[in-house]
Amino acid sequence: MSAMAELERRFRRLSHIEGAEGVLGWDWAVNMPKGGAAARSAQMATLAEIGHGLLTAPDLPALFDDAATELDDTTPDTDDVADHIGWQRANLAEMRGRHAHATALPADLVVRQAEASSACEMIWREARAANDFARFAPALDHVLSLAREVAAAKGAALGLSPYAALLDAYDPGRNPEDIDRIFTRLEAELPVIREAALAAQAARPQPVRPHGPFPVTAQRTLGIRLMTMAGFPFDHGRLDVSHHPFSGGVPDDLRITTRYDEADFAESAMAVLHETGHALYEHGLPKAWRDQPVGLARGMTLHESQSLLIEMQASRSRPFMTAFAECARLAFGADADDPAYGADNLHALMVRVKPGLIRVTADEVTYPGHVILRYRLERAMIAGDLAVTDLPGAWAEGMARLVGVVPDTDRDGCMQDIHWPTGSFGYFPTYSLGAMAAAQLFQAARRALPDLDDDLSRGDFAGLLGWLRANVHSQGCRWSADELILRATGAPLGADDFLAHLRQRYLGGAAA
Repeated sequence: MSAMAELERRFRRLSHIEGAEGVLGWDWAVNMPKGGAAARSAQMATLAEIGHGLLTAPDLPALFDDAATELDDTTPDTDDVADHIGWQRANLAEMRGRHAHATALPADLVVRQAEASSACEMIWREARAANDFARFAPALDHVLSLAREVAAAKGAALGLSPYAALLDAYDPGRNPEDIDRIFTRLEAELPVIREAALAAQAARPQPVRPHGPFPVTAQRTLGIRLMTMAGFPFDHGRLDVSHHPFSGGVPDDLRITTRYDEADFAESAMAVLHETGHALYEHGLPKAWRDQPVGLARGMTLHESQSLLIEMQASRSRPFMTAFAECARLAFGADADDPAYGADNLHALMVRVKPGLIRVTADEVTYPGHVILRYRLERAMIAGDLAVTDLPGAWAEGMARLVGVVPDTDRDGCMQDIHWPTGSFGYFPTYSLGAMAAAQLFQAARRALPDLDDDLSRGDFAGLLGWLRANVHSQGCRWSADELILRATGAPLGADDFLAHLRQRYLGGAAA
């Protein structure tokens, strides 16, 4: 067996282990009884340890070198062979990257981090519901201490700062200094857009909210219909309920969740579309490279771009509101002439700017402020400049400055997100980077698909999904995120299209 074939065999095994972890994680959030937490935590820690062992096998460096020699010695005689070798080279580079991250950490640290994160999440669920930061803080402090240990070890091994090393696991190659530059621009320009949007809203007739309650069964029916429109493959996936909406599973077994509020159907509907965007990306990854590193999604900036493109760019657009309004009327038995279910009225509700406390329900204009806050706080925590006990005060100060509101409770403040309890430091900036990539990709799709608005008005995502399949999903990890965006849009990732989109949608006067 060639070195490359042996590497592919090993990484296929690793993919199966990680896929099992993913499904167990979905079950943890959706079905698992509270009393099963300790057993499940041990199971997932064991799988993490096995996966770490596969990635740190002592003979891997020699196999990497032998595989590189094999590829260098191969002379392609057709374009197909040359393309296949290109994919293999990219696969080998991804293998080396995963190996470098894994070998930076001792196995006992991997296990301790997995166990601590599982335990902290369970405490977070109860402490957040009770608004009990004092109970949550020690568990978070333990998770943070391990995250700092991981960051230091990876930083030393990869030649990166500790926070950059954590970021690299979610968005390979991304530089915190580049994020600082982009976020500084957003921090300067978004308040101007926000205030202008609020003034424009105040000058227009106020939209009418549909009158509830909206039964969960009807909301689920609406969600299923929206997922079907977007192209979700129900023979390869399902929709469930969890504390925090998410997308999980594996490309051929997609698990997405939402949560319901019988007073407001829009939150669940848009969460479903957001998570459907994630799932469509996973399902569209290159089938020829299933279970290989090069066949995975290209980091969380790209992943968030796909969810935000479906939710924010397409599904909150005025054209799609024509189809959405009809679906909502049918789901909740509204009269055809009910003004609350008119497309213009629903569009006005869906794109309403209202500074609020909760990130996941924030509008597009204020959302980046939520992300910038979390990004700066987690960098300070990883650097040792911010203690967990000081987090509530720092959160309140940052919210006042970046969003314009201050939480009354820690439940709606620094305890609202699941990311830090589960040890996901370095993830948050990818949300706003993803929003910028989504705007850029959607504009490129518009240029390529002149009938896109008409399609969306009929609830037809086929053209858009086909373009995304060809230009994003099917590319896997063949290219870096920046190279993929450049190839798809003709320009490097930047804030220009995102800011132009916000000005057009919220200040332009035309439906967008």
